[in-house]
Amino acid sequence: MNTGLWVAQVLLAIAFGMAGAMKTFTAIDDLSQTLPWVRDDLALLVRFIGVSELLGAAGLILPAATRIQPRLTPLAAAGITVIMVLATGFHIVRGEFSALPVTLVLGALAGFVAWGRWKKVPIAPRS
Repeated sequence: MNTGLWVAQVLLAIAFGMAGAMKTFTAIDDLSQTLPWVRDDLALLVRFIGVSELLGAAGLILPAATRIQPRLTPLAAAGITVIMVLATGFHIVRGEFSALPVTLVLGALAGFVAWGRWKKVPIAPRS
C-alpha cells in the first residue's frame, strides 16, 4: 500500500507540476492555443490555478519525503481532489467532455492518496 501511494504521489506531482508550471509561466496567448478555455479575461484565474497546482505538487512530495509536517501531504491531495472536481464541473458546463476522463482519473488518484495517507498509511513525523 505504501509503495502504491508513493507511486500515485509521484505521478500526481509530475502531472500537476508540469500543468502548474505551464499555467503559471506560459504567456496567455500561447497558452490559449493549447487550452481552449484560456482567454485574456481569465488570465488571473489561470495563474491562480497554476500556482495552486504547483503548491499541490510540492505538498504531495516534500512533507512526506522530509517527514516535516507530513500531515500536509493528505491535505495537498485533498486540495487537488477539490481542484479536479471543480475542473470536471467546469468542463461539463463548457461541453468539453473529452477532458473528463483525465480530470476524473487525476481526481480519483488524488482522493486515493488523501485517504491512504490520512487513514491507512500515514507518514510519521520526524522525531
